[in-house]
Amino acid sequence: MEKVDANLLKEISDIEGNIEGAYNIRKNGKGVERKVTENVNIVTKTDKQGIDVYVKENTKFEFVHIPVIITESGLTDVVYNDFYIGKNANVIIIAGCGIHNDHHADSRHDGIHRFFLEEGAKVKYIEKHYGEGKGDGKKILNPVTEVYLKNGSNLEMESVQIKGVDSTIRTTKGILEDNTNLLISEKIMTHGTQYAKTMFEVELNGENSSTKVTSRSVATENSTQQFESKVTGNSKCFGHVECDAIIKDDAKVIAIPSIIANNLEANLVHEATIGKIAGEQLMKLMTLGLDEKQAEQEIINGFLK
Repeated sequence: MEKVDANLLKEISDIEGNIEGAYNIRKNGKGVERKVTENVNIVTKTDKQGIDVYVKENTKFEFVHIPVIITESGLTDVVYNDFYIGKNANVIIIAGCGIHNDHHADSRHDGIHRFFLEEGAKVKYIEKHYGEGKGDGKKILNPVTEVYLKNGSNLEMESVQIKGVDSTIRTTKGILEDNTNLLISEKIMTHGTQYAKTMFEVELNGENSSTKVTSRSVATENSTQQFESKVTGNSKCFGHVECDAIIKDDAKVIAIPSIIANNLEANLVHEATIGKIAGEQLMKLMTLGLDEKQAEQEIINGFLK
């Protein structure tokens, strides 16, 4: 494996050396390495680019890594990955995409992931995005995640945009049946003229279904961020969407919430806070010996932790 490849994999999946569990590594639009286990099978799609991942019922605490790396300038990679999680299974799936672009043409990855969870299944899904390279070609990432939860299942998703991504449109959709839970945590930082848009849409169809979304972001310099959410309660359910953003310099942050209650017992909440770093926070840290720039960085690090 080349040094650039190894660095990208470390950034997006914490992969160093041997990989625990099942995995499928994709590079520049092609699958390059794969391992399956007794409980996790990975099959290449025959009708389009992508894979089907099958997790047997009652599988407990296995890891599945599906990282994508791009080192070819000018490449547009589109992949469709479907995950079928068996009844009462409990797995951790680590995805993400890293792009290294040293040239002038744009490099882009669009990953469309669909999760189908059977009754009682649990999934923790971690997705990291990262861009690097000396060229002025853009690093573009447009992930789409669709979640379908059956009775008693739940999915926890951690989404992180580390740095270096010039443009991203992140779309997440969920359809929830009885006694299900969708928990999403998003962290984004933008600088320069970068653009990041998040669209979250969930239908709480089942009784006692619930979702909680927490978006924390920092927009600096001339970057733009936009957060859109739509939660529809069609039964006795609970939904809470929280969007917190720190804004600096000439950046722009837009929050567009939408909550729709179609049932008397639907309990839906949306909170959005956008603002600069508070002066008293800076002063407190500066009294401990930090200069203003160092104090700002400490506050941002803590905010995105």
